[in-house]
Amino acid sequence: MLLQAEEFKSHIEDYDALVFAIWYHDIIYKSTKKDNEEKSALFAQKTIKTLNFEEKRLKSIQNLIISTKKHKVILNRNKDNAYLLDFDLSILGREWNIYENYTKQIRREYKIYPNFIYKSGRKKVLQHFLECKTLYFTEAYKMKYENQARENLKKEIEQL
Repeated sequence: MLLQAEEFKSHIEDYDALVFAIWYHDIIYKSTKKDNEEKSALFAQKTIKTLNFEEKRLKSIQNLIISTKKHKVILNRNKDNAYLLDFDLSILGREWNIYENYTKQIRREYKIYPNFIYKSGRKKVLQHFLECKTLYFTEAYKMKYENQARENLKKEIEQL
């Protein structure tokens, strides 16, 4: 994600805030919990506050982190939130062998669940993504990843 942010730096209004959001968006993560983003945002706020960031930028970082929970743009005054979400989901549109390796990592992450529960839940998540009008928010990512991402999602569903 950091490399992608660097690549699109000229399109990002508050690059430092976006980089902090990338660093902190999964800093607290437990696959069995539903409040990872909120806890990560709070952790980021406590840590970054020591850098004397203005309150408005700090709140922006927190909102960027929280936006990754449902992959919805919640800050639309510029494209920074859209880029963050696109960077986060770019793996979905990579070549099949890279995506397949990612799916194996996801399965390991959720190894506490037996196959019948994992497969059902995973299919639901994948189907939700497929039902979205578009997976990506920026034109660059729509053009680069949208078609391959949809193919990967469908293929994974078939294999589950």
